[in-house]
Amino acid sequence: MVKQRESVTQLPAYVQGKSIPGAVKLSSNENPYPPLDPVAQVVRDLATSIQLYPDMGAVAVRERIAEHCGVQAENVAVGAGSVEVASQLISAAAGEGDEVVFAWRSFEAYPILVRIAGATPIMVPLTADDRHDLPAMAAAINERTRLVLVCNPNNPTGAGVTTQELDEFMAQVPSDVLVVVDEAYVHFNDDPNSADGLDFFARYENVAVLHTFSKAYGLAGLRIGYAIARTDVAENLRRVAVPFGVSSLAQQAAIASLNAEAELDERVQVIVAERARMVEALRSSGWTVREALGNFVWLRTGDRTPEIDAALREHAVIARAYGTDGVRVTVGSAEMNDRFLAAIAGVEAV
Repeated sequence: MVKQRESVTQLPAYVQGKSIPGAVKLSSNENPYPPLDPVAQVVRDLATSIQLYPDMGAVAVRERIAEHCGVQAENVAVGAGSVEVASQLISAAAGEGDEVVFAWRSFEAYPILVRIAGATPIMVPLTADDRHDLPAMAAAINERTRLVLVCNPNNPTGAGVTTQELDEFMAQVPSDVLVVVDEAYVHFNDDPNSADGLDFFARYENVAVLHTFSKAYGLAGLRIGYAIARTDVAENLRRVAVPFGVSSLAQQAAIASLNAEAELDERVQVIVAERARMVEALRSSGWTVREALGNFVWLRTGDRTPEIDAALREHAVIARAYGTDGVRVTVGSAEMNDRFLAAIAGVEAV
C-alpha cells in the first residue's frame, strides 16, 4: 500500500445536497431559475472553442469584477467557486501548527479546507439564537491564529453580522490576522444593519471578502467565485490557485452576469419575497424561525432532525439535514416552496 497523509484519510467528506428523481430538491441553495438569456448565449457562443485553455490570469473577468466592486484588478483573485477561493485563502495563510477560527455550525467546507492545509480548525459555537458569537471568537484568537472566517449571512443558519458587531470584533483582532468575510449570499441580505464586506475591506487592512457567482447569479455549474483582498494577499492567492482552474465559459458568463445586474436583481427580489412567504407560513404553523438573510430557511430541529428529514422525503421534498442540529431548506420557485409547505404541514412544529 502506498503511503498517504494520515490526516487526509481521516477527513470527513463534503456532503453534496441530495437529489432524488421526481423529488423537489431544496438541499443545495441553488438558484431555481435558468440562466439569464445573455449569459446562456455567451456559453453557447464559446462552446465551439472549449478545446482551448482559458486565460490563466482571468484578466478580463478580474477587471470587470474590480469595476463592479470599486477596487483595482490587482485586488481580485478568482477560483472555481468561492469554496476554492476560500481554500486559496487558507492555504496561503495557514499551515502546520497554525489555527483558523470560525463559527460553528457554519459552512461545512471550512473545517475540511483547514485540515487539508495542515492547520487546526478552531470551531466556536454559535449563540443560542444561531448567530456568530464574535466575542467568543475574538477570545479564541492567539499567537497561532492566522485566519478568521466570518460567514455573513451564515450558512446554514441564515443569521447576519451587523456593522457594529463586526467593528467591535475587528478592534480586538491583531492587525496581522486576516479576517475573511464570506458573503456568498450577500445579494439576498436585506438587513440594512448588516456588515458590508467591501466597506470593511476599505477600512481595514486585514480584511478580505469572498463572493460567488453560484447563488444569485445561478452559475453553480460553471464554478467561479472571487476574493477581494490587499494586493499582496491577492497575489498569494493566485500563486496557490490551480492553473487554468476557471474555465473560459465561467469567466465570460461571469462578465455577462455582471452586465445583466438589473435583470438579476429582479430574480433576487422574487426569491426574497418567497423567503418571506415561507418564513411567515412556518411561523404561523408554530415553527421557530429566526433571522433568514440568505436564499434558505433554517429550522433548529435538534434530536428530531432525522425524523423531520424523513417526513419531508416521504413527500418527495429533499432538504438538507445536519445531524441533530437542524434542517436547511433552500428557497425555490413558488411551486417548489408550495410542495415544501404542504409536506411540512403534517409535521409537529419545533
